[in-house]
Amino acid sequence: MSVDQGKVVLITGASSGIGFDTALRLLKKGCIVYGAARRTELLDRLESAGGHSVFLDLNDNCSIEHCVQTVIKNEGRIDILVNNAGYGLGGCLENISINEAKEQFEVNVFGLMRMSQLVIPHMREQHSVRIINISSVAGLFSSPCLGWYHASKYSVEALSDALRLEVAQFGIKVVIIEPGLTGTNWGIIAAKGIRAHSTGTVYEQSGGSTAEFYEKFYENKKLISKASKISEKIEEACCASHPRLRYPVGKFSKRFVFAAKVFSDSFLDYLKKQIFRLK
Repeated sequence: MSVDQGKVVLITGASSGIGFDTALRLLKKGCIVYGAARRTELLDRLESAGGHSVFLDLNDNCSIEHCVQTVIKNEGRIDILVNNAGYGLGGCLENISINEAKEQFEVNVFGLMRMSQLVIPHMREQHSVRIINISSVAGLFSSPCLGWYHASKYSVEALSDALRLEVAQFGIKVVIIEPGLTGTNWGIIAAKGIRAHSTGTVYEQSGGSTAEFYEKFYENKKLISKASKISEKIEEACCASHPRLRYPVGKFSKRFVFAAKVFSDSFLDYLKKQIFRLK
C-alpha cells in the first residue's frame, strides 16, 4: 500500500481516539492532515506532530462550511475526507426527547452528509479521491437503549451505499468502516446516558442492566479493540489503490456481521434478552 506524498486529508472528530490516531498515521505517510473538532485545544498534539487544526461544530452549518473553506483556501483541494465524528445517544426510545434524537442525527448523519456535499464539487476536479465514512457494526443490528444511535448508523450505511453509486462516475470512491467494540470512551458515555434517561422510569431495571453490561464490557480490555486497530484499517482504506467497499474491523465485528446475516430475528432477540438480562 502507498499514498501519494502531499495528499490533503480532512478528518472530523480528530481530537482523540480513532480520529486522532488516524491523523498521526497519515502524517507519517506524508499527508497534509487537517484535524477538525469542537475542542481545538485538544488538537495541540496534532499540530506538534505537523498537522493542522480547524474548528468544527457539526450542529452548525456555518461552521461546517467554514471548516471546508479553510482547507480549500489553504491547500486548494481535499483528496480524502474521513467522516469520523459521532457519538452514541443512550436511553430507551420512549424516554429520549425528539430534540435529543434530532441532535444525534445532526451529528452522526446530517453533519456527515453536509461535509460530503461540500467536498464533492472540489473532488470532481481531481483523480483518485475518496470519502471514508466511519459507520459501525451497530448499523447492521439493533440493541435496547441505543435505538437512535443504531438508527443513525443504519442511515450512514444506506447513504454511503447510495453516494458510492452516484459519485463513482467522477472517480470518487466511498468506503465504509464498520468498527466493532472499541477501547474509546464511547461505551462509558453511552452507559451514562442510558442510566440518566432510565432512572426513575418504568425502564429503570432494564436500562440499569443494559448500562451495567456496557460498563463491565468496556472495562475488560480483552474484549475490546484498541483505537489503533480501527485507525490502521482507515489508513488501509485511504492508501489502497482499490479499497474494499466495507471494512468490518475490531473485536467481534465479523461475528456481528455473520450473525446479522444468518440468524433469524426471533433468535437474535432471544440472545439480546439474555445478554442484557431483559424480561
